[in-house]
Amino acid sequence: MATDFWSSTHYKRWIVDRATLRQARATDMRYVDDPEYFIHFSLFFANVITKLGKKLAFRQRVIATAIVFFRRFYLKNSYCETDPFIVIAACCYVAGKAEESPCHIKNIAAEARLLFSQQPYGVKNFPIDNSKLAEMEFYLVADLECDLTVFHPYRTLMSLCRKEGSNESQTEAGEVGVGIDDGPRYWGTGEGQLELPDEALQLAWSIINDTYRSDLCLLYPPHLLAIIALYLTLALHIPTKELIMQKSPLSPSDDSHVSPRRSSRQASASSFGSKKPQDFIGFFSGLNVSMPLIATIAQQMISLYSIWERYKEDVDTSDTARSAFCTQTDSPYSATTQGTGHTLAESRSASHSRVGTPAVEAPDDMRKADGLSVVTPAILVQILTQMRENRLSDLARHCTGGRPVVINKMLERAQAAG
Repeated sequence: MATDFWSSTHYKRWIVDRATLRQARATDMRYVDDPEYFIHFSLFFANVITKLGKKLAFRQRVIATAIVFFRRFYLKNSYCETDPFIVIAACCYVAGKAEESPCHIKNIAAEARLLFSQQPYGVKNFPIDNSKLAEMEFYLVADLECDLTVFHPYRTLMSLCRKEGSNESQTEAGEVGVGIDDGPRYWGTGEGQLELPDEALQLAWSIINDTYRSDLCLLYPPHLLAIIALYLTLALHIPTKELIMQKSPLSPSDDSHVSPRRSSRQASASSFGSKKPQDFIGFFSGLNVSMPLIATIAQQMISLYSIWERYKEDVDTSDTARSAFCTQTDSPYSATTQGTGHTLAESRSASHSRVGTPAVEAPDDMRKADGLSVVTPAILVQILTQMRENRLSDLARHCTGGRPVVINKMLERAQAAG
């Protein structure tokens, strides 16, 4: 395994741009009339992998690796030409091996079959034969080009900050700064690290978890995502910022104002025993990164939370920071978009003219909440099913002289596995 991120295959091969992402979804776009559904698909599939990983007792790092494998796989494949659910099971199987937390294929197949057969997924054709999952593993590793090394922001977060009263430091070489031998570093002795309370550190950790619910793990190096988590925690989340300021020691000017008549011996002893207040602005400015880029990624995370308000799914809220950044009023779906006075529903087109997305019928309380349309896993599963059916219809018309469609071998693999 490469110990330096900058010389790893993660950096050299799997950091892509948005043009590559758009090209990867080009085929799927022909069968969906609203591009925002792909953001909901990212949330949906990340939540599915998280649920399956927890059933398999995987650590968060293993779950994050499985999500990265899933997103890398769909850089080369389309949702409408594959079965994402068997791909999810294969990603968890391979991630367990890659992160040295292997799980027997029979256990993964059994847990996946049980989870996917329940609502809202309703997958009835998950393969009973474990050899189908093993076969999908080979297809997955082939499309990953055997690049199974994945760097995550968690260790970078722990190298930049630590819990209050703790001197432990975990590092991952080459993730912070532009190199190992030059540039500012904040590991080893602990000098320059931020000292955060448990609440703030947990919030930053949860924000990192949320980055895997989008394509940010494909667009940016992991150390930038760790800095984003700290930036959102310290700069934009007001309750955490106030909590840290309350726990910070008084500045020298405040000490002199409280007790102006102290002897020089008492003053020196007091200054020796007190800690210097933490300078968050100075900390971020001292990092060897582009702060405009950090602000851009932070805005993308805020946009994700804004869109997430329209997505309704029962998930474990202990590993997400969604509630900290979503505006909660009388209804959890009545928040407004950043910088405007309009709701999310008003900021989108009210009608779609293209054909492809099925007309999903759902109860009124699921489709709307206070006038704002809501997307549920059941709706996404129905859209995904319709996408595959439309794709198969196009292939059938091509066989009978219809419009030309490029035949994808992965479709044949998915059908064989199913």
